[in-house]
Amino acid sequence: MSIQRDPYERRRIMILSSILSDGMVLQRNEKVGIWGKAGAGQAIQIGFNGKKYDTFADSAGDWRMDLDETEPGGPFEMVISAGSEASVIRNILVGDVWVLGGQSNMELPVRRTLDLLADEVKDVHLPWIRQFSMPISYNFHAPQSGLPGGEWIAATSEDVLNFSAAGFFFAKEIYERHQVPVGLILTAVGGTPIEAWISEGSLRRIGGYGDVLEQCKDDQYVIAAKAADEERSNAWHAHLNNTDLGLKEGWYSESWDTADWQDFELPGSWADAGLEHVRGSVWFRKEIELPESMTEGDARLKLGTVVDADDTYINGVCIGNTGYRYPPRRYPIPAGLLNPGNNTIAVRVISTHNTGEFVKDMPYRLLACGQEMDLTGVWKYRVGAITGVLQQQTFFHYKPAGVYNGMISPLRHYRIKGALWYQGEANTDHPAGYSQLFEALVADWRGQWGIGEFPFIFTQLANLGEADDSQTNWAELREEQRKGLQIPGTAMAVTIDIGEYNDLHPQDKKTVGQRLALGALKLAYGEDGLVHSGPMFKEMELTGDGARLRFDHTGSGLVAKGGGELKGFAVCGPDGVFVPARAVISGDTIFVTHDFIMRPVQVRYAWANNPAQANLYNREGLPASPFSTG
Repeated sequence: MSIQRDPYERRRIMILSSILSDGMVLQRNEKVGIWGKAGAGQAIQIGFNGKKYDTFADSAGDWRMDLDETEPGGPFEMVISAGSEASVIRNILVGDVWVLGGQSNMELPVRRTLDLLADEVKDVHLPWIRQFSMPISYNFHAPQSGLPGGEWIAATSEDVLNFSAAGFFFAKEIYERHQVPVGLILTAVGGTPIEAWISEGSLRRIGGYGDVLEQCKDDQYVIAAKAADEERSNAWHAHLNNTDLGLKEGWYSESWDTADWQDFELPGSWADAGLEHVRGSVWFRKEIELPESMTEGDARLKLGTVVDADDTYINGVCIGNTGYRYPPRRYPIPAGLLNPGNNTIAVRVISTHNTGEFVKDMPYRLLACGQEMDLTGVWKYRVGAITGVLQQQTFFHYKPAGVYNGMISPLRHYRIKGALWYQGEANTDHPAGYSQLFEALVADWRGQWGIGEFPFIFTQLANLGEADDSQTNWAELREEQRKGLQIPGTAMAVTIDIGEYNDLHPQDKKTVGQRLALGALKLAYGEDGLVHSGPMFKEMELTGDGARLRFDHTGSGLVAKGGGELKGFAVCGPDGVFVPARAVISGDTIFVTHDFIMRPVQVRYAWANNPAQANLYNREGLPASPFSTG
């Protein structure tokens, strides 16, 4: 006769969140929650740091226990027992835990910054800095409690390359200053707008999100949309591959006659060659001559950034491919593939919906054995196939409230020191109202953890685009971000001087991390005398012949970086037309004038997507935030 057993006997009795695992960092000097699931009414015991704790699971099998405050240090072990079953969590540190939220510039790993910061992370061995990366997860029905995976890694060896770059350099500053372990919880997803990280309740109170919230609750709609996206993408790529003459004839091969191909000056846009209409594939080839000294060791190809996707070959062998436009192409070349003398590079560029481009002012070089070869200049090209535009897929992790439910809610029991936020690029098409959304986000997150107004430190968007062009949507978003400083317990890192005009993902995440750390040192670590911010506009006083501006965070004085006159200021009169203005430092104020606008109505500073001329700093070397007085 078979015996019917309780389902808990047929599997593990105890289930822990994946964040409660080997290598975790627990918040120091606070009561730390440990939680999980077990059988209904099951007795739970925890042993940690010489102390024993007991509790019972409730009728649903849920249990939670608060551990006593612990001084920083480690490593420790924790034993959690449920009946005859025991789980041991090893290599635990106690220090400060920070959540890293936002989109791709927070997510950007150290490995994507090596063109600039390779020496900074070479031979790094900081085992007391740890990171847990949240797997991408969304839910449109309710806040979730479980995590689908993830693990803790330490800032050592190759693992440091997988850290959030901004997060790593932030943690390094904190660790070096205070010598306590630092745990980072990376919960950022590239491309996400701010509304994806806000609760459904807050979004409904703000208004304007009801229809999409309801639509995403329809599981059949989500399943059908994802299936349609996959089918459409597969069909598009299949058609491309089946009709691509370059694939059929082998234009990637080591030897191919390009006598009838056209010339292309690389880097450059398809528009420069009359190819702006092409959606499909264009092939590029270049013959290079290498000395034997460049063929006998490690080699890499730096192929700048390519719009949209590429397959790259050397001497007929595919050495790498990238499926979308943003990552820099940095491909290792297999040993023995390069020949003394003639070698061929072939690049198949796939344009899905953007005008194709080898982005300018990027590195296009072959590096080998301490030498390098410039690859810019004339290449040969030929169109492989022309298709229609590939319709963009539906990114459900971009939808309102989804990742809040899936990636913030599961962390609510894990005690933290504070949060860092780097996001906004995905909201620049509609900057108005971002400050209201940001206020809701901060309130939601603080409410989720329930530990009061913990420090919330955020990054203002970097400079992007041609210098001082007429586009201002990024400036408008920065102004919305600046308004976030009205929320208690916040600080902002200004980054308009460390972006790259041609890259949405600037590599200087060291400076970003350091400026975020200044905010943390001020708000979370009590360094009251620290100048943690550049000048922030405070108020304007109209005089008979101009406008006097006052600032917070002037530090030991205002300066024009590099000397000379202040730049980046503009004024308008009643007509609302802004024109460049003179600006002069007068003590801790700035006096702004214009010959033909005697009584300015409004003053702006650094009001451009890439305000390259802006040069107002304090003497501590921190840039002023862009602002508008109106």
